[in-house]
Amino acid sequence: MDLLNTLLDKGLRRELPTRDEALAVLATSDDELLDVVAAAGKVRRQWFGRRVKLNYLVNLKSGLCPEDCSYCSQRLGSKAEILKYTWLKPDQASEAAAAGLAGGAKRVCLVASGRGPTDRDVDRVSDTIKAIKDQNEGVEVCACLGLLSDGQAERLRDAGADAYNHNLNTSEGTYGDITTTHTYADRVDTVRRAHAAGLSACSGLIAGMGESDEDLVDVVYALRALDPDSVPVNFLIPFEGTPLAKEWNLTPQRCLRILAMVRFVCPDVEVRIAGGREVHLRTMQPLALHLANSIFLGDYLTSEGQAGKADLDMIADAGFEVEGTGEVTLPEHRATAHAGCGSHTDTEAGTGCGSHGGGGCGPCGSTAQETAPEELVQEAVRNSEARTDLVSVRRRGAGTDLAPNA
Repeated sequence: MDLLNTLLDKGLRRELPTRDEALAVLATSDDELLDVVAAAGKVRRQWFGRRVKLNYLVNLKSGLCPEDCSYCSQRLGSKAEILKYTWLKPDQASEAAAAGLAGGAKRVCLVASGRGPTDRDVDRVSDTIKAIKDQNEGVEVCACLGLLSDGQAERLRDAGADAYNHNLNTSEGTYGDITTTHTYADRVDTVRRAHAAGLSACSGLIAGMGESDEDLVDVVYALRALDPDSVPVNFLIPFEGTPLAKEWNLTPQRCLRILAMVRFVCPDVEVRIAGGREVHLRTMQPLALHLANSIFLGDYLTSEGQAGKADLDMIADAGFEVEGTGEVTLPEHRATAHAGCGSHTDTEAGTGCGSHGGGGCGPCGSTAQETAPEELVQEAVRNSEARTDLVSVRRRGAGTDLAPNA
């Protein structure tokens, strides 16, 4: 395919594809899918080899959020029966993080629901960062606390945070249909604040909320323009009790095309498969490792993920290796320049790569342990029915007395 040869060449040179080329990736047929994966996989291996970075979520404060993000199980008015608890103490958060690090994670993502942190909240998280770093040499810590105000990013950096996550989630044109309590511009401002403070910016998207191909391309180009180091790609988990509970719009093939498009647009950036991979990619998760170089290990914020051992087995069986703490994730040119999505010679303005709402490296929901046949998901798409059998609420780990999944 001329399209794939062109995209492969551009990806190896870190050159931005045209919008029409990005849209064409999403429009490829199932017969062409393996060719798409193979081409994007060569770009992934050029910049990241066969390494897979493992990240681990710790939900510092769950539920009770005043924001109305339609996709989120922690949103204002959510009827999802998730865990609800206030701030974990630093030693509790450090203990939770230790489980993920023991499982092979090299980055801990500290997430708290809410519009944004108060100064007291920043102090709490700063103490937690110190506790984790004191006990775990070489660990990376990413904070995800919502919208930042003046000076807060700098205080988190001084406390030892390495990165800050805040996702764009969807295109600017459709953002108001998803959330009304803050704006797309608010999110862009927070990513820029993190960047300006010297934190590694992490920002991504959520696919499957009923958006068009054009919306997906819009948000990924916007992310490239924001220049994050890490782009989490979430696949909507239609949580019962949220406004988007009946939005079952994704198939494994669609998810792979989206990941491939993100890789072509952001060739040398850490692309992370975040929430929803077990729900929507299911048995095709190993193919997605040829496109993304990063995943979350174990559970998510309010839902259960695949067993940690199953994640590690999947990586090994697919011929990949877990990235060690002594290895630098980003290619040398990006690690040195602390740059973002693609090259700094881009001539086309775009948008960025984001993730799940009001504060979270990962999505508010995630997956059940068992996969479902494709025909069942297709039937759910046709009938727009909630699929409670595919979404398992987290009842272990942070905020409980049960051991975490890592």
